[in-house]
Amino acid sequence: MPHVLTLKKTEGKPGEVYYPLQLKEAPKPTPGPGQVLVRIHAAALNHRDHFVRQHLYPGISFDAPLLADGVGTVTALGPSCSARATDKLLHRRVLLTPCRGWASDPAGPEDPKKFAVVGSSRAYPAVGYAQDWIVVPEAEVEPCPDHLSDAEAAALPLVGLTAWRALVTKAGAPLIAGNEAENKRSFNVLVTGIGGGVALAALQFAVARGCNVWVTSSSADKIERAVALGARGGVSYRDSAEDGPWEKKLAALLPHERPYIDAVIDGAGGDIVARTVRLLRPGGIIASYGMTIAPRMDWQMGAVLQNIELRGSTMGSRAEFADMVAFVRDRRIAPVVSRVARGLDDLAGIEALFRDMRDGRQFGKLVVEISSSSSSSSDAAGAGLGATDAKL
Repeated sequence: MPHVLTLKKTEGKPGEVYYPLQLKEAPKPTPGPGQVLVRIHAAALNHRDHFVRQHLYPGISFDAPLLADGVGTVTALGPSCSARATDKLLHRRVLLTPCRGWASDPAGPEDPKKFAVVGSSRAYPAVGYAQDWIVVPEAEVEPCPDHLSDAEAAALPLVGLTAWRALVTKAGAPLIAGNEAENKRSFNVLVTGIGGGVALAALQFAVARGCNVWVTSSSADKIERAVALGARGGVSYRDSAEDGPWEKKLAALLPHERPYIDAVIDGAGGDIVARTVRLLRPGGIIASYGMTIAPRMDWQMGAVLQNIELRGSTMGSRAEFADMVAFVRDRRIAPVVSRVARGLDDLAGIEALFRDMRDGRQFGKLVVEISSSSSSSSDAAGAGLGATDAKL
């Protein structure tokens, strides 16, 4: 019998409660018109899941499966699926979209009331990728880049989409061509809090676009690993009286020919405006995709005088998701995976992933492997399912 990983409701106040995990049996679903049946291979955690377990996220469902990141193989098609489903999706690995209700408007969801991240969500109670099987509309999957492992593929959707929108749509990071000397003077990006999934995706995307990237972290090891991924340098935000504030240390690292930052990609909030206002060029951009320090940020007159723009950025559209996946495929970018638990029934291992997230120990994504993609291919072949036979 297939399984689904959900949360168990217990009593407690938001921020004090921590809902336990529970594994439940569920029947294998059958795809309806325009739907595809997906055997899920891996799913990944996000900070959102940690907040959900503390009841610090709106619209929680205790019946919906956990997790908004997933990769799997399409094993069957429902009636009325398109030729694309038959030719491009059937018996192939796909990435599952991490949110619903936003088609293509660059300004934001066309109908905000219909937009939601999936996983433990009342808005889309059947959708969440911590389960063995799922049926979804064929429009909600994207062919998976072949170079990615199952764990790497599961690590991509939500953080990749969030980073893409913040970096490309909001901050306007260009795709730089030309020789290396020109590239080094073209566009400078600061990514704060390196080690988390969105920050790492933003780093990888920015480097692949030809930008110069600097990072902040509390860990020298994480900065060194970011440099290995292409960052030009980084500073610790653990201020000390001897070294001075981190923004001054970062200013000393910037190139003489372009000694300022064009865009900041930030998920922490707090005093980021005050810290970076003297680093940013006039008209520079702070793209804020989260506020883990506090739900408020201070805006300063210095930023007004510098014409600095603060741009909020949340997730992204289905069109941006397709663009992001195409870029990953074209540049053969591999998301960073920090640790993997194997099996939905490994509750102790999954709890250890949540502890890594709580304590900030991870460098990259935390992934749950659910099934092997090779076994799904052999299962389909053994069943004798061709493009026509697999339509239900």
